[in-house]
Amino acid sequence: MNNWVFLTTLVIFGTLIGSFLNVVIYRGPSIWGLLPEEASNRGGLDAPRSYCPSCKTTLRAIDLIPLLSYLGLKGRCRYCQAPIPPRYALIELTGAAAAVTSYLIAGPTLTALFMAVFLWSLIALGTIDWDTGYLPDAITLPLIWAGLLANLQGRYVPLDHAVIGAAAGYVIFRALGALYHRLRGREGLGQGDAKLLAAIGAWAGWTSLAPTVFIASFAALAWIAGASLFGKPYRADSEIAFGPFLAIGGAIALMALRPFISPLY
Repeated sequence: MNNWVFLTTLVIFGTLIGSFLNVVIYRGPSIWGLLPEEASNRGGLDAPRSYCPSCKTTLRAIDLIPLLSYLGLKGRCRYCQAPIPPRYALIELTGAAAAVTSYLIAGPTLTALFMAVFLWSLIALGTIDWDTGYLPDAITLPLIWAGLLANLQGRYVPLDHAVIGAAAGYVIFRALGALYHRLRGREGLGQGDAKLLAAIGAWAGWTSLAPTVFIASFAALAWIAGASLFGKPYRADSEIAFGPFLAIGGAIALMALRPFISPLY
C-alpha cells in the first residue's frame, strides 16, 4: 500500500475515533454520575442514536461524517440552526493527529497502536475534566493497567520503571494534595489528578513524572496569563482543572521526551 494511501486511511480512522471520543466526553459523565441530576440523562455510549443537544432531533448518517459534516453544515445544526461547538470538529481532528503521529514515531507496529490509545485516552480525560472537574476512574484506572501491560516487555520503558512511575505518580500527587489542603484549608489537587499522573508514569516511566508536571504547570500558567490578557482574570482562589494540562505534559513526555529522560538500559 502506498504511504499516502495508508496515511489517508489513518486520518479517516483517527477522525472516527475522535467522533467516538466526542460521545464518551458528552455521555460518559452522565453514565458515571459526574453531572448534576438535571443534566444527567444523556444516554449510554451505545444508545440512543446521536442527537442534537439543542433540539434533541436524531441525527442522520449524513450529519455524522467526521469533520466533513461540520464543514458542510457550516457549524450549525441542520434542523434547528443552533451552533455546533467547534470543539467537536477539533477533537475529531485531534483524534486523527494522534493516529498519524503515533505511526510517524513508531511505524506500523503494535507500539504505535498502544501509543495512539494512550493519546486518545488523554484527549477524553482532559476534555471531561475541563467540562466537569472530574477525571473518571472508568478511564484513569484502565489506563494505568494498560500502561503496565504495554511495558511488560519494555515497549516504552523497562517494566520496573513503569511500576515505580505508577506508584510514585500517585503517591507524590496525593502527598502534594494533602499538603495543599493542610496549608490552604481546601482541595487543590484531587485524586483524579493523582491517578492520571500514575497512568502517565505507568506508560512513560518514573523519569517522566517531573517533566510532565513541569510542562503541565507551565501550560496552566500560560493559559491563566492568556485568559487574563483577554479579559477573564483568574484570582488566587479560582479553580482550574489541571487534568487537561497534565494530559498535555504526559503526551509530550511519551512522544518526545522519553528518549532523553529515560536512563540507558
